[in-house]
Amino acid sequence: MGASVGIDVSKRCLDWALGSEARSTRTLNTQSGIRKLSEQLSKHSVDRIIVESTGGDERPVVDALASVGLPVIVVNPWRVRRFAEGLGIHAKTDALDAQILALFGERVNPTQRPIPGPRERELADLVQRRRQLIAMVVAEKNRLEHGSEAVRRDIVSLIQVLERRIAKLDRAIDQAIAKDEVSAEKRVQLESVPCVGPGIARALIVDLPELGTLGRRQIASLVGVAPFANDSGKKSGYRRIRAGRSGPRTALYLAAMNASRFNSALKPVYDRLVAAGKPRKVALIAVARKRLTILNAMVRDHALWRETTAQSELSATVACWAAPSI
Repeated sequence: MGASVGIDVSKRCLDWALGSEARSTRTLNTQSGIRKLSEQLSKHSVDRIIVESTGGDERPVVDALASVGLPVIVVNPWRVRRFAEGLGIHAKTDALDAQILALFGERVNPTQRPIPGPRERELADLVQRRRQLIAMVVAEKNRLEHGSEAVRRDIVSLIQVLERRIAKLDRAIDQAIAKDEVSAEKRVQLESVPCVGPGIARALIVDLPELGTLGRRQIASLVGVAPFANDSGKKSGYRRIRAGRSGPRTALYLAAMNASRFNSALKPVYDRLVAAGKPRKVALIAVARKRLTILNAMVRDHALWRETTAQSELSATVACWAAPSI
């Protein structure tokens, strides 16, 4: 078996450990430093290289290692920190973090997923920028509600500018999706479903490239709409969702709000759960999961929306939300 490598990324340096028992080595986070690291790791038998997602600083080293065929896995820092705390490790240094990442790879063996290419990265950056501008619009509208006459005109003007920028980003995202044959096909499939508009389709295409490649339980857990048990002894606690990808989950939740009123296949699910005494938010998350299951099956089968397909997927996933303890 090969070694598990942990790389802790900072703006200036890369601290890496070839196995959890090895002392970490520091390399400059520059083109020459990354090239040197790639050459060193290529000489060893490596099963996986664990790198935390750090908001963009990890991109150069991840792209460089993946380009030479090394098995790079980008993981959520929250998972690694909880893993370390579970082992009783509360100290945090760059050298120690590299060893913990290597140990995380050895013990957890996270799934390796394809590294996004330039086109996927461009799409993700555009969608992320769109979210940032929308957050700014929401903040300005909140200020407008309580603003004085002295500032209201300025706030309205800024909102108009931001909304024009959002519209421009929407056009850029649509053009980027249209250039990719696979993404364009996904968009046609997704938008054929009632209550799935362009915004929701964009979020799922960009933030959930695994759509159509995983099973229904796996995709629900990945997005964070799968209810986790909370039982102990005779206690049967509330099932709750947690973790997952916030972008697709938010998009699906917003779609569920419309589907619970207007989608002929999903509205009965919502009504049945509410009638059974479930909280409305729980019922909406259940609808979001059903919607995700249907979309996953459609993309997998390269199919458009059909009521019969929807009903078969709904019946396969309803059991977990029908439990009395939810």
